[in-house]
Amino acid sequence: MRYFPIFLDLEARDVLIVGGGEKALQKLRLLAKTTARIKLVAPKVSEDIVAFGHEHELVLLQRDFAEGDLGGSAIVFAASNDPGLDARVAAAARAQGVPVNVVDGPVESSFIMPAIVDRDPIVVAIGTEGTAPILARELKSKIESWLPAQFGRVARGAGLLRQRIQAAIADPVTRRRTWEALLGGPWRDAVLAGDDVRADRAADQQLDAGRSVTHPAGSVTLIGCGPGEPDLITLKAQQHLQAADVLVFDRLVNPTILEYARRDAVRIDVGKEPEGDATLQDEINRILVREALKGQRVARLKGGDAFVFGRAAEEMAAVRAAGIPVAVVPGITAAHACAASVGLPMTLRTKIRQFSVVTGASADGPVHLDWAALAQPGQAFAVYMGVRTAEHFRGNLLAAGAAPQTPVVIVENGTLPNERVVASELTLLARAIADLGVKGPAVIFVGLDWTSAGLTRPERVEVYDGRSLRVKPLGVEASVAGHSG
Repeated sequence: MRYFPIFLDLEARDVLIVGGGEKALQKLRLLAKTTARIKLVAPKVSEDIVAFGHEHELVLLQRDFAEGDLGGSAIVFAASNDPGLDARVAAAARAQGVPVNVVDGPVESSFIMPAIVDRDPIVVAIGTEGTAPILARELKSKIESWLPAQFGRVARGAGLLRQRIQAAIADPVTRRRTWEALLGGPWRDAVLAGDDVRADRAADQQLDAGRSVTHPAGSVTLIGCGPGEPDLITLKAQQHLQAADVLVFDRLVNPTILEYARRDAVRIDVGKEPEGDATLQDEINRILVREALKGQRVARLKGGDAFVFGRAAEEMAAVRAAGIPVAVVPGITAAHACAASVGLPMTLRTKIRQFSVVTGASADGPVHLDWAALAQPGQAFAVYMGVRTAEHFRGNLLAAGAAPQTPVVIVENGTLPNERVVASELTLLARAIADLGVKGPAVIFVGLDWTSAGLTRPERVEVYDGRSLRVKPLGVEASVAGHSG
């Protein structure tokens, strides 16, 4: 982020505009919504600007710009349509330490203007750092349609209630819950409708409810955050993230997803690296209970879906044992998301009628599965956390009668920009992982391939045959030597 967004207080401060044409008029119209003292300097000004000056408080100086005009200005706009003059204004402003905006000249500006949605006192500013103003305009149009025209009434009404609520409710958690109820319930509806009597009644009821709370109730929500791509979390997950007071997350949760949460939410990183330091599950359970007993709404964020190898049952049991309500928001599982990302069907009507999901990791050592069942023809399954135990899977499946040529597809960092896909066969599974440096997190699909589904393998898929790695980038066949061991 190059440009840091801020809101500048222009209460009774001086703003200078240099220019007398349409660009200057546009800035005048915008600044007239503030309480700034506006001064405009230009040897010639349009009739519209003259008329504007008659209707609004405006210091109009019809002469050439002088550097002394900058004195005392909070900000300055160079809007003369004369590149030479605009550059001189910008240079003078920088020399005096005055923030300057050159209209349509971001390179010479020290600040740029966003697209603005005005619901005074609610103001939404949208910027693209000068790269794509049309995108900002599109977003502005959408936000305009989302916000009622009288939405500012809600903010003004909240401002009038602030001291009253502050005095009535001491506990900060209860106070925040009271605000949430007011701003999302009958009081807001009444304010938007302009019904002051109904709004006062709703405010009184909510304040009474807040005063009666001796200790706010906490809760825990287990949220499946999907395989990593932020756009794949559900709308319900976003809603719970916005409501959460505390976020408990580990390395499988994309940090970008945390941006959906409130900025003031407490964030607790519980690690869980596959090797090295990790927060033990019992400690995670204690954290969830501890924070919820404080009256906090706790969001436990998990990669994929919480109920698929996410140890959700242990966390739910611990939370419920403490008498704390717990809810679950499902997420897109890693197997489904990774298969969809690479266009790999997990079932085929006439060939694969059963699909399983198994784990490659176990707290008790090597995982024990029904290898004979998994090795049967027509079976297909996905292995979670199987990168380090690939040889264990390969050996047991072959010993149980699985065909050595059974197709395998490895999807590393599925759905993310650095996603990598490797196709090989069962007998070469461990070698492919070692030779190609697959580290994970990865999902290993066994018994699935594109050909069986009548599809063409995506060109970005790397193909490992034990002797060479064949890659087809952009439709060009390439080959590089692989390791022999």
